[in-house]
Amino acid sequence: MSTFMLKNSTISFTPVSNAFIDKYMPKARGEFVKVYLLMLKYSSSGELGVSSNIIANNLNLLESDIINALNYWNDEGVIKLIPIDKMGNFNIEFLNLEDESEKADTSFNLLEALNTDSTKEMLKEIEKLLARPLSPKEMSSYLSWEKDFSFSYELILLLVEYCISKGKSDTRYIEKVAIAWHDAEIKTIDDAQQYIKKNEDKWVKIRKILSYLGIKSNEVMKPQEDMMDKWINTYNFQVEVILKACDICFERLNRADFKYIDGILNSWFKDNIKTLQDIALKDNKKDSNNSKRKVSPNIKNDLKFNNFDQRVYDYDSLEKKLLGWDK
Repeated sequence: MSTFMLKNSTISFTPVSNAFIDKYMPKARGEFVKVYLLMLKYSSSGELGVSSNIIANNLNLLESDIINALNYWNDEGVIKLIPIDKMGNFNIEFLNLEDESEKADTSFNLLEALNTDSTKEMLKEIEKLLARPLSPKEMSSYLSWEKDFSFSYELILLLVEYCISKGKSDTRYIEKVAIAWHDAEIKTIDDAQQYIKKNEDKWVKIRKILSYLGIKSNEVMKPQEDMMDKWINTYNFQVEVILKACDICFERLNRADFKYIDGILNSWFKDNIKTLQDIALKDNKKDSNNSKRKVSPNIKNDLKFNNFDQRVYDYDSLEKKLLGWDK
């Protein structure tokens, strides 16, 4: 169960931004909209915090639905979800959507840029890919990447094609990918293709792990994704090794627990265990050590107090003394 801390002033009504209704609500799933509105109500009424369990009960949803909804709104830029600790607790900040929708991009002269044939050609190609006309703000965003990110027009087109191939055509998602490519220092088509291949390979492996755990890929949360990325790319574990850790988790807990699996893999990484053979050797060594620790059946012979000299008694003399015959 997760807890979400809210820091806002108390008012007697729940204000819903027109930008949310016009731009974000139409394309969102119904349960996601429910979660947003209820959380906004809690925030507006001055609640200090609310648990995912309470939200789920109020909306007749699963706790995983609540987490998925909040991650969705975080990705859309409607709220800011900030982890407080490693126990699944978060601070939530509701962003001012009106300011964002009315914010003008003054850093880029769109009219001047549109006088360039290559610019107009690129924007036409993007419109074909998206199957819709671009707004002035979208045009400014795409064109600013050349200056801010040092992206060529070919690289920008490849980026848009990549997003559409994943079924994502909304501007905010494309912007997030552009920022990710910039952070990854992608400058050329070759850089982008290598990055895409690495990212796709990662997700093929992640989907295998999630499928093994009985979890759908669209249900995974960012902390869980980061854990799996660490197992795959930082620790460089084979998928079979990760699945072995999942088996151990199931055997001991009878359920999937990412933190428990992470603990197993952290331990293996520290012990430089990389393959299934390494795991088997470790288990055999452990079994051997356990068998050596078993107590011998002849325990009496091994007890230290048996090394002391035992007293020798003259029982005939003792009997005479007890009966008074020695007098």
